[in-house]
Amino acid sequence: MQAYNPATLCLENGIKFNGFSFGYDQPIDGEVVFSTAMVGYPESLTDPSYSGQILCVTYPLVGNYGVPSNEIIDGLSKHFESEKIHIRALVISDYSFSYSHWNADKSLDLWLKEHKIPGIFGVDTRELTKILRDNGAMLGRIEIGPQINDCNSNQPIEDPNKENQVAIVSCKDVIRYGSGSKKVLLVDCGVKHNIIRCLVNRGVEVIRVPWDYDISKIEYDGLFISNGPGDPSYCQITVNNIKKAIEDVKPIFGICMGNQLLSIAAGAKTYKLKYGHRSHNQPVRMEGSNRCFITSQNHGFAVDTKTLGQDWEPLFINMNDGTNEGIRHKFKPFFSCQFHPEAASGPTDTEFLFDDFINLL
Repeated sequence: MQAYNPATLCLENGIKFNGFSFGYDQPIDGEVVFSTAMVGYPESLTDPSYSGQILCVTYPLVGNYGVPSNEIIDGLSKHFESEKIHIRALVISDYSFSYSHWNADKSLDLWLKEHKIPGIFGVDTRELTKILRDNGAMLGRIEIGPQINDCNSNQPIEDPNKENQVAIVSCKDVIRYGSGSKKVLLVDCGVKHNIIRCLVNRGVEVIRVPWDYDISKIEYDGLFISNGPGDPSYCQITVNNIKKAIEDVKPIFGICMGNQLLSIAAGAKTYKLKYGHRSHNQPVRMEGSNRCFITSQNHGFAVDTKTLGQDWEPLFINMNDGTNEGIRHKFKPFFSCQFHPEAASGPTDTEFLFDDFINLL
């Protein structure tokens, strides 16, 4: 086993966790969050919704099945959720120095090095998660080198929530995928590739545009608003465009950030969750029924349904904490969900929502 440099994760409240550096050796800061997903680290690390964040994975063993190749098919990554890694750093308990999987191309360590992403292993991630659960997501910094005795240094920690993370991860140009008689205009707030694939596989052409694109410039049959990172309040340009689209009768479907932006356009307010929903096992119930689903989620903000306009109503509710998981218009073909029905590394119980959207076109 090769020698690894010591590393320390310092939280903004002064608590520190010692471990060892792997991946790219460099100090980094960000918002420290945790995910309870047991598998899917290649998908999670490339999810744009993690932009600006230091991800703590609670499952104890990480890296044991390596990382697949970056194969691109029809402009979409076959194995990843975007073109690159979006987390700022990775925090894990036990790193598997040997990996084995028929589809593996390289180790997690090498993959992080290639993308210049730091990692730290040997951390008590259960204790770290308890702290984040009790105190909420907080800022943190990873230092590389001899063990840090005092985390209260003069080094400021950058708060990613004070930046427009959507603008950072959104595409810069118009990109087209697939073909079909119907056109779906996809507003890219940090879209996952499997969302595009789920739409293309249903026989439509997908037109992917930047988050602040004037959607009135393109003819389309349905509007899709993607997932994305950070605070939705930075996306007022997108909200204004959605408000104009609501005046039309063309179907609208939003996922995750798309749920929040559609809700804001519908008059609702959003708020920051204490530690967010980041897992593969979030139970939700469809309002007005006993239909329940297990969902994959990754978000730090939620919609206050009490502030929705009178023509709107909740569509799903989270059965753990009662937070909103989607909305719909009472009369027009507009709806959204806070969870990920396309989740490549999670449950696919709710993929029927893509069918519902396509059937409305």
